[in-house]
Amino acid sequence: MKRTALFYFLFPFFILSICGCVALVVGGTVGALGGHAASKDMIQADSDKPYDQLWNGALNVSRMRGTIRQEDAAKGYIEADIEKTKVWIRMVRLTQATTRMRISCRRYHLPNLELAQDLFVKIMEEAK
Repeated sequence: MKRTALFYFLFPFFILSICGCVALVVGGTVGALGGHAASKDMIQADSDKPYDQLWNGALNVSRMRGTIRQEDAAKGYIEADIEKTKVWIRMVRLTQATTRMRISCRRYHLPNLELAQDLFVKIMEEAK
């Protein structure tokens, strides 16, 4: 219990320190989602938006921003090249009302969390 409370207390400060202002936009967008997690090259969040809306939003954003290399709606997988960066988007339907979305980005084998956050925000805006 204490560990979870400490995580929720320190997490916003951690994100602000490594990501700058983009984290505020993501935090505002994800606030209604129930929380999100970020690693060096991946952002993950659970959404109450339907799977089909998120999938269509991810496809639209990926096509607008770059080239889709692979897509599989049944597996919830998109691989794309966006801004010279390899992007992997994975979606998992947790329940009928909840979908987990993970976006991972790597440019020249190095993490690109800024692009992952930007794509996440754009997908959430597109999935109406």
